[in-house]
Formats: sequence, C-alpha cells, structure tokens
Amino acid sequence: MKQYIEDFKAKATISSSFIVKYIAVMEGKDGKSYLNLVLADKSGEIESRKWTDAHAVADSVEKGDIVAVSGKINLFQNRLQLILKDIRKMDKSDVELSEYVAASANPPEQMLERLDEIVSNLSDVYIKDLLNLVLHDCEIRRRLKTWSAAKSIHHAFQGGLLEHTLSCTELAVSLSTHYKVNQSYVVAGTVMHDLCKIYELTDSSMVEYTEEGKLVGHLVKSIELLDRFTYKIKNFPYAMKLHLKHILISHHGQIEYGSPKTPQTSEAMLVHQIDLIDSKMASFEAVKKKDLLPGHWSGYVKHLERLVFKEELPTFTEYLSDEPKVEETSQKHSSAEKKKVKDEPLKSSVMAEKLKGFKLE
Repeated sequence: MKQYIEDFKAKATISSSFIVKYIAVMEGKDGKSYLNLVLADKSGEIESRKWTDAHAVADSVEKGDIVAVSGKINLFQNRLQLILKDIRKMDKSDVELSEYVAASANPPEQMLERLDEIVSNLSDVYIKDLLNLVLHDCEIRRRLKTWSAAKSIHHAFQGGLLEHTLSCTELAVSLSTHYKVNQSYVVAGTVMHDLCKIYELTDSSMVEYTEEGKLVGHLVKSIELLDRFTYKIKNFPYAMKLHLKHILISHHGQIEYGSPKTPQTSEAMLVHQIDLIDSKMASFEAVKKKDLLPGHWSGYVKHLERLVFKEELPTFTEYLSDEPKVEETSQKHSSAEKKKVKDEPLKSSVMAEKLKGFKLE
C-alpha cells in the first residue's frame, strides 16, 4: 500500500515508492561516501540518506526515476529524514505518474473559464481583444492547463501557473476598483506577467529551466509575446503598448530581483504587489501543508527567511464564561492565601517582647 510523505512520523517504518527529485554522492566527515537524496510524491518531499553502496546506487538511479524504497524515518536536527535500507528503480510503465507529481486541486478547464469571464467584462476594447487572442491561442491554452509556476518556491505543481494567474487576476478585479486605478491594465498585467513561464520551464514530472528560460527568461519573453499579439490588432495604440510593457518588465518590483525597471505607474505597482502577495501566501500554505515536523512550528524556511506557524489561529464565536473552573478556584485561593501571609506583618515572640528596649551598658 502506498505510504504518502505527508503522513510520515518519526520512527515509522517505510516501504513505498517515490520519485527522485535530487540524488548525489556525498562524503561524510569520516571520509566515507553516502547517498544524499530528495524523494517526493504528490503530497510532499523528504530528505533521504543511504549510508552504504552510494556509488552503486548512483550508477543505477537518476533524477526523475521512480524508485521502490524501504527504510525508517529519523529525526535529525529537528528535521525528518528517511534513512534508506534498500532502493530499487521501477519501470515507469508500471506506475501511475499522478501519484508522484503534485497538481492543482482546481480543474484547469474551470480556471480557464473564469479567466475568460473576467476578460470579457473589461471595458477597454483593445486590451480585451489582446487578452482574448492570447488566452485562446491553442498552444498557450494547452500549456496553461498543466504548467507549473516555478521549480520549487510557489505554485510548484501541475496547473500551478494557471492557479497563480487566476488568483492574481481575481485580486486585480477587486483591488483595482478599491484603489481606483485602470482595471483593464491591471488585469492585463496579472494575466500576462508570468505567462511566458510556459517557455521558461519544462513540462514534466521534473520541472527544469529550458535553454530559453536560462538565456532569456519570462520577463523578456513576455515583451516578445505582447508584440506578437498586438501586431494582430489593427491600430493598437502605441502608448497603451508602452504602458503594458512597463507593467510586465517591472512586475518583480526591484532591479536585484530581475526587473530592469521598478514600477512607475499605479497600475504597475499594483500588479507587482498582487504578484508578491499571491506568491508569498501560496508559499506559506505550502509550508503549512508539507512541513513534516510535529508541533505548531515549521522548520526554518530559507526562501521566506523565517519559521511558519502551522496551526489555525484561535477563534471564538461565543464569549468565554466568567465562572472559574474548580482547579482555577483552588489555585486562586492558594495564591490569595500566599499573598495574605506575605502581606501580614511578622508577629513578635514573647522573648522579643521582654527584650524590647533592653540596652547593653
């Protein structure tokens, strides 16, 4: 029976199958070689170690393989690790790949329909035409249904890019109204800001950067895409395209984060902030779901630079009762008695009374 990573507990015995996300032969402090792996399934991932036969296993297993393993869960430096006893490569034709690759819980067709609906309600005719052309391009629409938004940081699962795009666009509708900025531009920005990750990242069980992603990147590709589709629209306004380009190239917010320009219009700033909010909130939710440590707190999350509180916050639909519990009453009495004793002046003994006023000559 399949054992899922999200259910792992310290000291549990594991005998199941996973996908290899990372594998390398390392050298320990004693000079001996060991195998360092990250194994995953649709519920999460876990660091793993194999202390013996490191080179032999590394020669037969590679990143992206499905492997059957046995071992035991260990708690090391406040992190769960799977200590492997055995590991064996499996034939991918014998497994259901969806068991090993995380995917959006939202059906892609429904997300696309909602995106189409939002675009159809825009007031600007040029931006509406542009987004309709983009979203109904056969290749773009096909890729949007399955592409991940990232390798590991946020929305890093099948359909994650579409989920992130729709979430940002829903925020664009409400926040552009709240801040009284041009909704059509903000929606265009949220629809197109990460769209070119369909060219930047691969679509497979192991997401990697493509050559185009490494050499060009999705910000520059988004400008190419904008040019490609605006040329199909008669008399598309030059000033409008200029501002759309600015929104796309500035959506990372800072030069050190990859944007050649920082946001200089209200619409560009809002698109940047929406993207930031949605990516950070998704990262928090991913940590809360996938962190395997017991207790309320996650381990240290490097890309968030903090620990994350994993439990629901306390909520009260009714006021707490004023009547103290029995234990509380006894504790209060005990405290009160202690306070009374503490506050009372010490009584003089009989001898002390007799010696009062006595002086040595």
